Amino acid sequence: MTFLEQLNQTSPVAHDLLIFSIVVLAGIGLGNIRVAGVRLGVAGVLFAGLAASHFGLRPETEVAHFLKDFGLVLFVFALGMQMGPGFFASLRRQGRVLNGYAFALVSGGALVALLGGWLLGMPLPVIAGLFAGATTNTPALGAAQQALQSAHADPATVMLPALSYAAAYPLAIVGIILSLILLRTFFKIDVSAEAEQFRRDQGEGVEPLQRMNLRVENPNLEGVLLAEVPGIQETGVVISRHRPASGSEVHAATPETRLHVGDVIMAVGTQPHLEQFRLVIGSVSDENLMKAPGSVTYRRVVVTNKRMLGKTVRELGLDHLHNITVTRVSRGDLIFTALPDVRLQFGDMLQLVGDEESLNAATQVLGNSVLMLQETKFAAIFAGILLGVLLGLYPFQIAGLPAPVRLGLAGGPLVMAILLSHLGRLGPMVMHMPINANRALRELGIILFLANVGLLSGEKFAATVFSTQGLQWVLLGILVTMLPLLAVGFVARKWHRMNFMSLCGMLSGGMTDPPALAFATTMARCDSPAVAYAAVYPLTMLLRIVAAQVIAQMG
Repeated sequence: MTFLEQLNQTSPVAHDLLIFSIVVLAGIGLGNIRVAGVRLGVAGVLFAGLAASHFGLRPETEVAHFLKDFGLVLFVFALGMQMGPGFFASLRRQGRVLNGYAFALVSGGALVALLGGWLLGMPLPVIAGLFAGATTNTPALGAAQQALQSAHADPATVMLPALSYAAAYPLAIVGIILSLILLRTFFKIDVSAEAEQFRRDQGEGVEPLQRMNLRVENPNLEGVLLAEVPGIQETGVVISRHRPASGSEVHAATPETRLHVGDVIMAVGTQPHLEQFRLVIGSVSDENLMKAPGSVTYRRVVVTNKRMLGKTVRELGLDHLHNITVTRVSRGDLIFTALPDVRLQFGDMLQLVGDEESLNAATQVLGNSVLMLQETKFAAIFAGILLGVLLGLYPFQIAGLPAPVRLGLAGGPLVMAILLSHLGRLGPMVMHMPINANRALRELGIILFLANVGLLSGEKFAATVFSTQGLQWVLLGILVTMLPLLAVGFVARKWHRMNFMSLCGMLSGGMTDPPALAFATTMARCDSPAVAYAAVYPLTMLLRIVAAQVIAQMG
């Protein structure tokens, strides 16, 4: 009797965990092997699991089924927490165009998969797996399997998507990169010139905040409160400092500050808005109130006090309570003027202007606890997962489908995480996950899921994939990968004149494929493609999860 057989009899859970750990270690090593500059990454864990199961190392308890589903929930919830703050912003401005093409990419892939599968007589669960694997989208695989389980399919049918996913996945990574190369060659694109043009276009679209010192010369403003100055609401300009004409000391400006002809004020806003506001006030002053004598200084403070979350800048009342002016708000990579109606979220950084004593008082009110930004709020996480699981169980009836569609364990937690991280809180609980914790949970979740998918599916993998049927899966997978990419890429470049940096990012994000993004950034020698990638990734992920479920249940 071997050691594993003896362990299986005496401690079956330890037996399964031992096999799982061996698979994960082997899979991580396999995923780091580069072939022609391309590696499998975390998907190596799936193939290690398939190999282990093929050679008889299989789990004997329900532990594998639990770890698979729990890993999927962890992965999609952490992914939603990461995506949420920028999800709705990605649908605005240029994001509408990019997401329109990404929608066409998802739809095109689904149509090619369905049409090819129908011509070759493939079962719908196989087509759903091909759709997920050919687009390197693991959550879509989980969604397809969850949909089949909800429809009470037999275990063999539930495993089919994993087999076709594994058949399509390796060449999908190559196919995405090959499509980018073909588009670059067909349109004879100079990548360096496109990258430089992209930087110029981005620079023209960004409106950084500026300071402008203005002298009050408009006689109509004599004795007027700052809050009542015409144009201050329309332009969104914030007045941070004020020096009266009769003195040399600078004070923090508040809405109750009265203006007089000859006063000098410092305004913060975008250059066009400052120019509009100057026409109301008077002329630009040579005096720099930042360097003028006085007790006024500035400080950057992080909002961590739970009682302040959800309040607007106006509702904070820092100007009335502490004689403090809020000039800017930094949220992630965004910096914008602190307009009165801006609603605050956990981790927002405010730039405050005032004297030292007032700044100390305001800092205490806002929290400014950097340590809290590093804390993982597990109560909030599991409350969100609870709501996500319940949402995933809710049936949505779609005409033409024999059974209602459920978001399942892949879609429910994802949607809930996007909503909660966008809102910033769930009742008294703050929905915040530090970047390192988010990355760790995502990696752990996807490893748990893929390793156990491989272990549960590998028994029939070799016999199924290395056959005429398996060859059909591989070939159809290549078509599902490349045809939509080439078609959408051609249209976007030919008729929309999309910059190649945006095109690479959009196509990589539309396939939710980090290796393709890495290839695009290496080719461009800059991070420009990541802008479009981030714009389309959230919506694309959600669409692929829903599409995989619909395909799996269409029969």
